[in-house]
Amino acid sequence: MSIHDITLLRPLWLLLLPVLGGFGWWLWSRSGGFGEWDRATNPVLMRAMATLGRIDASVNRTPLVALLVAMGICILALSGPAIERRDAQSFRNLDGVLFVVDASSSVTDDPRWPQMLTMGRFGVSALGTRPGGIIVYAGDAYVATDMTADHRQVGQTFSLIDAQTVPDRGSRPERALALAGQLMREADVLAGDVVLFTDGVGLGPASLQEAAALAEAGTRLSVVSLSNAAAGMETHASVGGGAVFTLEQTDDLQEWLASDAGMRLEQADYPVLFWRDMGRYLLVLALVPLLLLFRRDTA
Repeated sequence: MSIHDITLLRPLWLLLLPVLGGFGWWLWSRSGGFGEWDRATNPVLMRAMATLGRIDASVNRTPLVALLVAMGICILALSGPAIERRDAQSFRNLDGVLFVVDASSSVTDDPRWPQMLTMGRFGVSALGTRPGGIIVYAGDAYVATDMTADHRQVGQTFSLIDAQTVPDRGSRPERALALAGQLMREADVLAGDVVLFTDGVGLGPASLQEAAALAEAGTRLSVVSLSNAAAGMETHASVGGGAVFTLEQTDDLQEWLASDAGMRLEQADYPVLFWRDMGRYLLVLALVPLLLLFRRDTA
């Protein structure tokens, strides 16, 4: 290991070194003579006591040097000298969640559309360590956000979905569910959830077949209804092994996603970058000059 391998995690602490240097110079300049006794005592008396050998005029600056060196080492320790660790294992969660959002005109023109988007963002906040993604659809389906552990990005994407997001007219949920199954396979997700946000338009035999395919692959399909839950939604949720939620059941959706937040982990193909902070060892080194303060003077 060379000096080039060391990185300072908190370099602003080094700004205290010039302050310490100025403080040390001030103490050094005042450490000669007898300190404040020169001012408080009659000079004639001080000379007489020195002549009689009652005063040791020698100056011992060892304690001052030891104190300044220890303080300097402490400042260096606080600056966080660290070396990289690339031998640490990293893991990823194999349980994912895909939010499938109906962005057709029948949904986006509804007065409760903003409430549906808000419910989606609350669902994102319940993912924990699970990766999430968004699929939007109308007459066709598109990936708005690929599977990612960056939940902030997923939540921001929810806020950007509007009537112009999907240019294709119509409502084809079966295409969105088929795309969801494809994303789950490509992301090597072993199990997870697909949450369908819809008003129920377009649900039929084709989408029901896709719901069964998701369930067979180990993925639950749940439905968030724009209005009252219809029979088709209940059927899809039943086949998909999920549940149906209305816009008034935001807390229930959060609990549903959080309660089954699986922790099936595998080691990732790349190591995580960690830093080994060496500051604690420098603090131990600072004890060495402090030991000089406890040295007993010989008689």
